[in-house]
Amino acid sequence: LVLAEHLNDASEFAEAWEWMEGAANAGYADAQVAFGMWYRWGECGIPRDSVSAVHWFTKAAEQGHGQAQCVLGLSYDKGEGVAQDSSRAVHWFTKAAEQGEE
Repeated sequence: LVLAEHLNDASEFAEAWEWMEGAANAGYADAQVAFGMWYRWGECGIPRDSVSAVHWFTKAAEQGHGQAQCVLGLSYDKGEGVAQDSSRAVHWFTKAAEQGEE
């Protein structure tokens, strides 16, 4: 994520995207969270896409990534990228709290 903020042109970003995509698809939770954030906020020239953000947050959350669990809880709480579901929100907030997220 930090890498993408310091890229100078589109070709550098495209190369970084390929590396991050490979890491995310290989199951690296931090890369999955980075993708989720890029999609959630529309960062680094990526259009906002709440559904894609939830997809990546879910992959990381299921691996026990606390930040992903917290953001996924927010997504269910607000109905962003998923149908609003208070019980799923509580589930993910609880998991995040167990990881020490506040």
